[in-house]
Amino acid sequence: MSFEEDIMPARSTTNAPLPVRRSLREIGGDIQAWRKLRGLTQSQVADRAGIDRKTVMRVERGDGAVSLEVVLRVLNALGVLDGVAKAFDPYETDLGRLRANEQLPQRVRPRGLE
Repeated sequence: MSFEEDIMPARSTTNAPLPVRRSLREIGGDIQAWRKLRGLTQSQVADRAGIDRKTVMRVERGDGAVSLEVVLRVLNALGVLDGVAKAFDPYETDLGRLRANEQLPQRVRPRGLE
């Protein structure tokens, strides 16, 4: 049994909202493009990421059942993980920079439900 089978039960993404399914396909295509730009085969990426080649195929196909850890392993194997992590940094956005001096709350409660 492989690493992926241990941590990832098979799930369907057919219930995911359309924008999520679309983004999964786009990100998978972008990952495939990065792999090809680097001149790497799926097997090479799989070896570098410590996963199975079939899992790389699933990532590139946009399979939503692949764990975030596996996607990050693939991004690391492609050498683009730092850029992705930076893209998620809220302080790299205009809103984040504007609110940088404010202390983030420990909890966020829904507004109007008190």
